[in-house]
Amino acid sequence: MSEVKTNKLTGTTSAGDIDVTSEGGAVTFQLQQGLAKSWAFYQSQALTDSLNVSSVTDVLTGALYINFANAFSNDDWAGHHTTDNRMPYLQDTRSTVLAYVINRNSSNSLLDANMGNATFHGDLA
Repeated sequence: MSEVKTNKLTGTTSAGDIDVTSEGGAVTFQLQQGLAKSWAFYQSQALTDSLNVSSVTDVLTGALYINFANAFSNDDWAGHHTTDNRMPYLQDTRSTVLAYVINRNSSNSLLDANMGNATFHGDLA
């Protein structure tokens, strides 16, 4: 098996255009489109670890902003948010610079999560 070591990949058509062949070999897709552009792990409404997240802002009980370090090119990004045994939501309020997440209990009351995870996919500016 061959091994490739590199610090940077650059497309030949354009710098950010790198195609990857599918597992079955029938199609190709752009590598950068399949990468998570931002993720966050928080505990008790405080950022623990992340990629492309500058901070989280505790808005109110059960709600916080996840602030992106580098903006998305538009607000059409896709995201996923989970927490510990709570009902997590990504709010419809969308922005290129932050995600608004809330946590509710089974009675639909806002409740701070002990820990949460969020991942975001889309095009960076």
